[in-house]
Amino acid sequence: MDTTDADPAAAGDTAGALAAATAGDPATGLRAVRSLRVLADRLETLQVGRARELGWSWQDIADALGVSRQAVHQKHHRRTP
Repeated sequence: MDTTDADPAAAGDTAGALAAATAGDPATGLRAVRSLRVLADRLETLQVGRARELGWSWQDIADALGVSRQAVHQKHHRRTP
């Protein structure tokens, strides 16, 4: 595989993905941005689920994420207990 097609975030290389996101080549940078978004979404889902397991309210989670309760509930209510 050509290294320009590599997906650093998918490979678990967050530092590499960050470096790629700031690359001078827009194609490389945009692929890295997409990868980082996927990683951030996975981490958010994981942490929201954990917070709900520990008894956090939707409002507590929303405050921690800097979004509205409605937004976090709408995004995650089907994914979490």
